[in-house]
Amino acid sequence: MSDVGGRRDRGSATVWVVAVMAVVWAAAYVLVQVGMARVAVHTALAAADLGALAAAELAVAAPGEACGRAAEVVAANDARIVSCEVEGGVSEVTARVRLRFPGLTEREASATSRAGPVYLNTER
Repeated sequence: MSDVGGRRDRGSATVWVVAVMAVVWAAAYVLVQVGMARVAVHTALAAADLGALAAAELAVAAPGEACGRAAEVVAANDARIVSCEVEGGVSEVTARVRLRFPGLTEREASATSRAGPVYLNTER
């Protein structure tokens, strides 16, 4: 054992390495959680968009089947349909995606999308 300046420094590097690694792991955990949340939001947005388009496709020809088709498309995109409304050829679909954080409570990301025909000012 050596004394440098009257202090014993033996093993202090191990303590610093452990402290730095704990900070690195905590930062990595937070970044992974943020990434998971962003993926869930984008999944909900995509599912809602595709569901609204699927419902809008049938909104005029078969309005009774439009929401059923939207539910199929939303489920195929790993989401669940919360609401579906078809009115005047325009569909509005809300989809939700479960978000599970390891060690934390379960959350949900949701998104709403509308789809329908485009009208020009001269056509109205």
